[in-house]
Amino acid sequence: MFWLSHHHADEYNRTYVLAGVRVCARCLGTYPVLAAVFLGLFALRAPLAWAWDVPVGLGLTLPALVDWAVGRFRPAAGHNAVRTLTGVLLGVGLGRSLYLHVQRPLPAVLLAQALLVTGVAVPVILATYRRPRPD
Repeated sequence: MFWLSHHHADEYNRTYVLAGVRVCARCLGTYPVLAAVFLGLFALRAPLAWAWDVPVGLGLTLPALVDWAVGRFRPAAGHNAVRTLTGVLLGVGLGRSLYLHVQRPLPAVLLAQALLVTGVAVPVILATYRRPRPD
C-alpha cells in the first residue's frame, strides 16, 4: 500500500507497522497534526496575519527538512521517533500555511516554505540521485 508508505524495502527502517501496514514515520507525525491544526485554526477563527508567521513557519519546516536531507546522504542514520517528531513540527507549520492559503492564496509563509524546501531538496536529490540502491 504505497500511499501509506512511500518507502522501498531498503527503507523500511523509516516506517512503522500499524495493523500490518507500513506507515512512513514522518508522515505519521505530519498529516494528522496538519489536519488538527488546520481545523483548529478555523474553529478558533485565528487571525490571518501574525508577525511571526514566516520565521516560525520556516523554523517548523526546517527540522524535517534537515532530517530528511541527512537521511538521503546516510540512509541508515536516524530514528523513527525523531522522524515522527520532526513530522509533528512540520504538520504544525504546514497546518498554519494551509489555513492561510485557503483564505488568501499564496501567503508569504507558504512561499517561504516552498523556497526553503526547493532550495534544500533540489541539490540533495541531485547529489544522491545516482546512488545505487541495495538489492
